[in-house]
Amino acid sequence: MRSEFWLTVWENGNLGFHLDQTNPFLMKFWSQMGLEAGDPVFVPLCGKTLDMVWLAEQKHPVMGVELSPIAAEDFFTENNIEATLSADNKFSVWHGGDIEIKVGNFFDITADDLKDTKAVYDRASIVALPPTMRQDYAKHLNKILTIDTKILMLTFEYDQDIVEGPPHSVTHTEIRHLFESNFLINKLDSRDLIERAKGMQAAGLKSFVQHTFLLEKIM
Repeated sequence: MRSEFWLTVWENGNLGFHLDQTNPFLMKFWSQMGLEAGDPVFVPLCGKTLDMVWLAEQKHPVMGVELSPIAAEDFFTENNIEATLSADNKFSVWHGGDIEIKVGNFFDITADDLKDTKAVYDRASIVALPPTMRQDYAKHLNKILTIDTKILMLTFEYDQDIVEGPPHSVTHTEIRHLFESNFLINKLDSRDLIERAKGMQAAGLKSFVQHTFLLEKIM
């Protein structure tokens, strides 16, 4: 899973992708998930996103999976959440309050790990992966999620001849190709964020579109 690349990113502190606030599109569209308080949420490739704090504040138990032990430890330290560290099968597990982060490989998460999960929040997961791994990611999500589980997914679309990524460009067409066999797909929003993406502007991009999808597993 490009393990060495992402571990090095965290070791070197190259965290341009990390937001120092809750993602506004999570807050805007989360109500459309139709969840109830107490419904567990899974956050793949979670890093140390503050979105997990917000989800917990909405009364959702949160489980993230993250490759970097630095990211997991920093999350609890920076948010002043008292946490314990234990071992669980192939993972080291940080647990504090209503938030748990499994440190290890996303592809080692099993259906049993997510048997009670009602929703998935993917802000920076699928766009972190190159094309072949996006196929594996979609297949694994389909394998481990139960029927009726919903996914709120944010992707970016831009000219990768100008900027290579990550985050990678993932189009609406690719999302349909990856998920339509097993999920209902509803595109909730598309908007050009190039005015906010100063780094992408500096690299020469004229457009940097974010798509917001709601997926629901049907088979």
